Amino acid sequence: MTRITTRTAALFAALLALSACETIEGAGQDIQSAGQTIEGEAQETQAEM
Repeated sequence: MTRITTRTAALFAALLALSACETIEGAGQDIQSAGQTIEGEAQETQAEM
């Protein structure tokens, strides 16, 4: 019985780690996109000055 519990816990931990990686990757992409938008707006503002 303890082997099944240990394997289940290990599987759950692995799935949790994989989902966390996916979430972090998505957050990184969102931050990068926001940075590019801000950079573009800053360049447009500078060009207008």
